[in-house]
Amino acid sequence: MTKPPLAVGTARADDFDELARLLGHLFHAPSDPETHEIERALFEPGRTLLVRDGGEAVATARAFTRELTVPGARVPAAHVSGVGVAPTHRRRGLLTQLMARQLRQVRDEGREPVAVLWASEGGIYPRFGYGLAAQRLSVQCATVALRMPDPTPAEGRLRLTAPADCRAELARVYDRVRPERPGWSSRDEAWWRYVLSDQADRRGGATERRAVLHEGPDGVDGYGLFRTRANWESTGPNGVTTVDEVVAATPAAYAAMWRMLLSLDLAGQLSFGAGAVDEPLLRLVNEPRRLGAQLVDALWLRVVDVPAALAARRYATGVDVVIEVTDELLPENAGRWHLSGGPERAACGPTERPAELACDVRCLGELYLGGAGLGALAAAGRVRELRPGALAAAGPAFGWHRAPAGMDVF
Repeated sequence: MTKPPLAVGTARADDFDELARLLGHLFHAPSDPETHEIERALFEPGRTLLVRDGGEAVATARAFTRELTVPGARVPAAHVSGVGVAPTHRRRGLLTQLMARQLRQVRDEGREPVAVLWASEGGIYPRFGYGLAAQRLSVQCATVALRMPDPTPAEGRLRLTAPADCRAELARVYDRVRPERPGWSSRDEAWWRYVLSDQADRRGGATERRAVLHEGPDGVDGYGLFRTRANWESTGPNGVTTVDEVVAATPAAYAAMWRMLLSLDLAGQLSFGAGAVDEPLLRLVNEPRRLGAQLVDALWLRVVDVPAALAARRYATGVDVVIEVTDELLPENAGRWHLSGGPERAACGPTERPAELACDVRCLGELYLGGAGLGALAAAGRVRELRPGALAAAGPAFGWHRAPAGMDVF
């Protein structure tokens, strides 16, 4: 028997507890009162979609209102999160309904030209037009044989403290560095509270999180967030250092903090999951392969408004190209768009000129933060060159001098 369709509605403020329980079950995440209240402060009911069946919440998708750094600019971006369907209601098209409704809502509101998310499974979101826009570098290494360059007088002073005692300094450094790193998101007080939350039952036997601050000639210009876990073996101590973030405004701050993190007493292993593809650490250690670095996916990006999005970012070199775009979910994006611009400005609008390149909206998402090469996408058959020479002419413009990276998972 065919089951009747279920309607997608908008959540209310008092739906938070029920939705938190649903998502806790779907993502196999234990709940605790402190985390619950921290996440409540981030909840935006008007941006949370909800499906009920007989009064029971069975599917949801939400978005957070944040700003995203893109090449040469910062843009409003819908930060999509908490997408899930109860196992009792799979294969009924609810995920498709939620994603289509959410994209339409973002587009119609007209404030955010792009949406971003972290994918629990990478195979889900390309069918909704999301492209892999940023990868991250994951480091798992033994530290005993790794060496950093010797310190210099310019490296300043390091200071250890609790993150809660230096939140203002962390925020100042982060806001100083964020404009230079595509893929990083804005953090207000509620988001800093979320990022620094440190429940004891989620530490996996490790210590509380510590902060190391680097003080240069003009004050604090770098910080690292880390924790350690004791591990004693028959051959001696082999503890684990887990690094959450390293944010540095100067090369001296970066080198000094990593020198400390790689040489903690009684710790012989290090884990760092939030590196960028162009992470300077790869160029500093004496033997990069010993870092055990691996690339994994980070941010997925969906272009919601093609002309607004392409005009909002900047380009590494001059660009003047007509791109033909297809978009099954948001037909307003389909058509030929004339993009022109460079490092200082950009413009994009509809045109009757013949197209020089053709791709789907997912490809634009992959290109948007400067992490994917236009030539690589063309080699994979994802971008078609309609005018000879268009790839070579436009390709360099879509790159950027810093690789995109995803910092905090939302």
